[in-house]
Amino acid sequence: MKGHEMEMRRAKIQGLRSRMLLMLALASSLAAAPARAQQRADVRTQDEKAEAASPEQPARQRAQLMQVQSEYKSSLEHLLALYETEAKRADERLAKVMELYAQELVTRREVEAREDAAARAREKVAEAQAQLKGADVQMAEALVEAEAEESAPKVRPNSAPRIVGGPVQTTAYIRYGGARAWSLSEAGAVAQYFRTRFGRALPVSAFGQSSLHDRWGYDHHNAMDVPLSPDSAEGRALMECLRANSVPFTAFHHAIPGSATGPHIHVGLPSHRIAPR
Repeated sequence: MKGHEMEMRRAKIQGLRSRMLLMLALASSLAAAPARAQQRADVRTQDEKAEAASPEQPARQRAQLMQVQSEYKSSLEHLLALYETEAKRADERLAKVMELYAQELVTRREVEAREDAAARAREKVAEAQAQLKGADVQMAEALVEAEAEESAPKVRPNSAPRIVGGPVQTTAYIRYGGARAWSLSEAGAVAQYFRTRFGRALPVSAFGQSSLHDRWGYDHHNAMDVPLSPDSAEGRALMECLRANSVPFTAFHHAIPGSATGPHIHVGLPSHRIAPR
């Protein structure tokens, strides 16, 4: 019965997570809704345009996002409690079989089987704890970015395309959109600048797609990660070089579960979500 309950809980969490990721994407594009509504005036009704341009729309979507996140966290907490109970039982069973092994009443294979079961149970607990921690970080980052987008100048339907200005800064990252296309083939010029400036090779932790990005479900094929803190002298110099050449980047101040393993500068456009492998 307990196993069935955990399977049901996992299925619900997967559905809530997919819904939350979709709403996170919507939250990041709230500010663009009025402009898009005006630009598509020829194919939308007055009611549809009014709804899309309504100042209440962002608040309503944000409230829905918060509700989904609350359900997601509640389900994770419930699943974590189940995992913790199962891990405790697995440890108790392991302790008992170790006693029997000391009395030569069971084989070493039976002990190893209990050890594997206890290890798997603890891994599930750690995974649920990491998901729970990451949910809060994901939500905070999405809301901060949505607010930054909303505070930016809005595009008028008949105006020229807005030129990308300064970077968007939050407590977790600095994001600069660049003003032109970027290709990973340009990495050599960035590396040459760094070597000339600091007399050593540019550190690179990921060049194009990596196994980590496969696991996390991000398309990283046209980007590279440089393990430099944006708060360091080298990190600041690299960001200045990238901005001077209109190269897009995202600089992370610290680790973000499921998005960044630590401080680094992601050179290229932000990676979009793909199916994790």
